[in-house]
Amino acid sequence: MWLQARLYLLMGLMFAIVFGIISAIAKYGAGVTNVYFYLVFAAGMMVLQYMIGPKIVEWTMQIKYVTEKEQPELHKMISELAKKAGIQKPRVAVSALNLPNAFAFGRSMKDGRVCVTKGIMELLDEKELRAVLGHEISHLKNRDVMVITLLSVVPMLCWYAAQSFIWSRDRDRGNAVFIGIGALVLYFITNLLVLYGSRIREYYADKGAVQLGNDPHYLASALYKLVYGSATASKQELKAAEGCRAFFANDPAHAVMDIKELKALDTDMSGTLDRKELTALKNMNIKLSKGQKVMELFTTHPNMLKRIKHLSHLQE
Repeated sequence: MWLQARLYLLMGLMFAIVFGIISAIAKYGAGVTNVYFYLVFAAGMMVLQYMIGPKIVEWTMQIKYVTEKEQPELHKMISELAKKAGIQKPRVAVSALNLPNAFAFGRSMKDGRVCVTKGIMELLDEKELRAVLGHEISHLKNRDVMVITLLSVVPMLCWYAAQSFIWSRDRDRGNAVFIGIGALVLYFITNLLVLYGSRIREYYADKGAVQLGNDPHYLASALYKLVYGSATASKQELKAAEGCRAFFANDPAHAVMDIKELKALDTDMSGTLDRKELTALKNMNIKLSKGQKVMELFTTHPNMLKRIKHLSHLQE
């Protein structure tokens, strides 16, 4: 309930900011015409991003859609999870990248697609992979792509308002610059808020994976393996996936830091996190350093130690 309340508060705040910007433009800027321009511009950019986004992901991630004959087990897992989630079965795809990960994308639940990389299928066992797929199916069920797309329009609107008014040649130059500087400040703030929204959605998807019948320790173990796999990946592999990091089950760019924090949880050095190890974490007091807290503000995914701690509280 607290996650849901935070999301509602975030969305309320973001659109209050939009209302404030539009009101300021209407009062001190170039009038109603300028307001309409920014509204239409923001809506147009959102629609464009929404429509061409899947094609960009397919091209970037070297995606191939696979049939049931090509990947029967993968199709079976996704079909069962989608049925449990009460959504239409998404299209199933495999990325040629060796970087281990999985992600969901698409314009809507009816247009949903779930993709796994070649690397993740070689790294995880069946139950771990199923837990990760449950996480991705939950993203589709929660309409997370739509939510984040909608939220990301707000900083975009702030940026273009700042550019327009700071360099304005209007007679009322003082008001225009004032609005521009305010919009620029809000641009940085709203970017951080979009990232915060993305982190909330990751917690939601983790919870959704558990609700779909996956034991939390299988998802925790999968995330641990994904972090390790990303930490040992080549720079070339990481660069190839740079544009799609926000879609992934974990952020590969922070894997080296994450693995340092997670190694201590694997007490038997098995390379996995079992039920006993996750239960032990539940009773541990986790404190992040100031540096870790600041770093988390600029990421699309929660701190991995905090995230696995959250999973420990979902374990019965």
